[in-house]
Amino acid sequence: MSQPHAHTHAPAHRAVAVEPGWSLLRLSAGQRLAIAGAIAGLVWAATLLVIW
Repeated sequence: MSQPHAHTHAPAHRAVAVEPGWSLLRLSAGQRLAIAGAIAGLVWAATLLVIW
């Protein structure tokens, strides 16, 4: 059972395709590990700077 509705678009109206933005999920496993390693290194460096 379908319900009728009056929603229509003009004949020339087309949805504009949006290019996907940057995403961690699109990176390879190696790239994600490199980013995680860099972040872990920064956290360790900040920790050592606070301790010393």
